[in-house]
Amino acid sequence: MLELPASAALWFLPFVAPICIWVAWNDMAHMKIPNKAVMALFLVYLLVGPLALPLETWLWNWVNLVVVLAAGFLLNMAGGLGAGDAKFAAAAAPFVMPGDLDNLLLLFAAIVLASFVTHRAARAIPAVRRAFPDWVSWTHRKFPMGLPLGAMLLFYLGLAALDGISPAAAG
Repeated sequence: MLELPASAALWFLPFVAPICIWVAWNDMAHMKIPNKAVMALFLVYLLVGPLALPLETWLWNWVNLVVVLAAGFLLNMAGGLGAGDAKFAAAAAPFVMPGDLDNLLLLFAAIVLASFVTHRAARAIPAVRRAFPDWVSWTHRKFPMGLPLGAMLLFYLGLAALDGISPAAAG
């Protein structure tokens, strides 16, 4: 069971889903996460967060952004993460309850593996390559981390929303 209330996840999902899809698509197509997408995600938490979460929780979760931004900055400087990836992860961090971190890391590991295998398999299929011939990620030496980062936030919110309708939540 996740700590993020199902009601909060349901508030966030309609706004966050298109941003996550945009990030994944753009990163596969151009190997870039647009700053506009990062700012849009930031604004969703800023504007929808107070409606979705208790004020104290909403305020404390801004600490997540600062911590993830600092870690992302260091990882970027060390060459382990792109700047767009770091900024997107930081903007996504306030949506995550600190008590859900263990589950989130397991979810992220599974999504990274699934994304990598799916992306590499898709680029090996000629029909897929023809459908998206200009995608930079097909030939780039790096992997488009916007794909698993966006998917992780979507899955996290989706699982939290489902927690609210599961039999365990009803009982």
